[in-house]
Amino acid sequence: MIWNAVNALGGVGLFLFGMIWLTEGLQGLAGQSLRRVLARFTNTPLSGAVTGAATTALIQSSSATTVTAVGFVSAGLLSFPQALGIIFGANIGTTMTGWLAAILGFKLDLGQITMPLIFLGAFARLFGGARLPLIGTALAGFALIFLGIDVLKSSLSGLEGVLTPADFPNDDLFGRLQLIGIGIVITLVTQSSSAGVTTALALLGAGVINLPQAMALVIGMDVGTTGTAALATLGGSTPARRTGLSHVIYNCLTGVMAFLLLGPVSVALGPQGIGLDGQIALVAFHSGFNILGVVLILPFARPFARLVTLIVRDRGLSLTRSLGKEMLSDPRAAMDAAVSTHEAIAKAQFAYLAHRLRHREDTRDEKAELRDIRAAIAELRSFVEAVPTLQKTDPDAARLSSILHALDHLRRLNFRCAQEPRLATLRRDARLRRLAGLLAGCAGLAAQDVDRAALEHRLDRLSRLLRKQREIYRARIVTGGSGRLNAEEMGERLDAMRWLDRVGYHLWRIEYHLTKISDSQLPVSPEREAAVEVLKD
Repeated sequence: MIWNAVNALGGVGLFLFGMIWLTEGLQGLAGQSLRRVLARFTNTPLSGAVTGAATTALIQSSSATTVTAVGFVSAGLLSFPQALGIIFGANIGTTMTGWLAAILGFKLDLGQITMPLIFLGAFARLFGGARLPLIGTALAGFALIFLGIDVLKSSLSGLEGVLTPADFPNDDLFGRLQLIGIGIVITLVTQSSSAGVTTALALLGAGVINLPQAMALVIGMDVGTTGTAALATLGGSTPARRTGLSHVIYNCLTGVMAFLLLGPVSVALGPQGIGLDGQIALVAFHSGFNILGVVLILPFARPFARLVTLIVRDRGLSLTRSLGKEMLSDPRAAMDAAVSTHEAIAKAQFAYLAHRLRHREDTRDEKAELRDIRAAIAELRSFVEAVPTLQKTDPDAARLSSILHALDHLRRLNFRCAQEPRLATLRRDARLRRLAGLLAGCAGLAAQDVDRAALEHRLDRLSRLLRKQREIYRARIVTGGSGRLNAEEMGERLDAMRWLDRVGYHLWRIEYHLTKISDSQLPVSPEREAAVEVLKD
């Protein structure tokens, strides 16, 4: 009996490895297609639920689907109610694994062909090209799943007659609650409801438990999947915490509904009802209460989203609330969040610059705003540097490089906005005031949603204009064109002109890299004009 239990655990381990490899291979093959499908077909919570169910069933990973949805919310590509549809649908998608195990693993018995499939998968992984190793990984994972099921079946068959349903909690209210608790613990330990459901199928097939007991275990396993989501509510970005709480609330409500339906459904599907095969009845129950839960909650997706938003308040810096460590497991989702956060920080910095150039003194609130922007820049840089290493051929590698360059210019711009003596000097000279007004206008424009390519071209011209004006102004000051100035005043005005030049340059380079990121390629820079428009003396 002990060795049978040990071998059964080994079967569960093989199943888990198979799920991991299958998911890795399918995710790699899906690539950007997964993201495009989720973004394209998620217009409403209903379409999000259908898309979430389909993609989760395809890649066999509700976690990947959920992280992608969180990344889209962080990047502003999806609203929170739309993302809720994906999350609800992912719960349905995970039940497809139970159908595969019940039909292919227990009914068709694919255990005999697993070894050749593992060999083919290993061969493809070792000697394949770009995509063949991913196919090999998925194939080997698929084979390991059914090898694990085969080991699980053969091990638990030795317990037939040794363990019976009578050895488990009774089929009454308290007994079912105990079984639900056991199911929760199993899922928390294995971190996979699919492995738990497969184990329940094997126990049911061996006669160790009966159908109502298996159903109670499956309800607990479904609720147990919220363990990881519950941890996300304790940390991470605001979208991740809201998503995690939504997952917890939804699965708990669905679990309560399934518990109330357990008795009638077990009778209807069991020998006293339509007499459905026990294992098929179990996976039908699992899929059924998840589908019913989605159908019941979708009409209330938006009020549900408002409730979760009220419970999970924003915290930390407002500019970096979309960043969370949980997204680092998906570099593409992390990059989406980083890009949207960078745009928000840049707009805040541009708006601050425009305001300061137009007003004489900064208030206490404005000083605090500048410090918050500085802290947000530092937090975003730490997040970007934590993104896993990307291959040079990956489009996100170019986005990562551009963000780092833009952040460097943004940090320098933030530092120069704190140089009050330079700002004060600008107001003591008519030419400097005019140039500062021109710079303020462009900065204010950059803080708005405008045509990015046209704005980058305009800021490029402004940068070249300020560079030329710097030379003209220096010659004018040195030759005494500004009247009789002492050495200290001359130095301060030259520093102020140099400040305008550098700020204009940083402004252009930030917008240049933002344009490069949005276009996913290097924008065509305009030819430097032979003559530029220069403000007259």
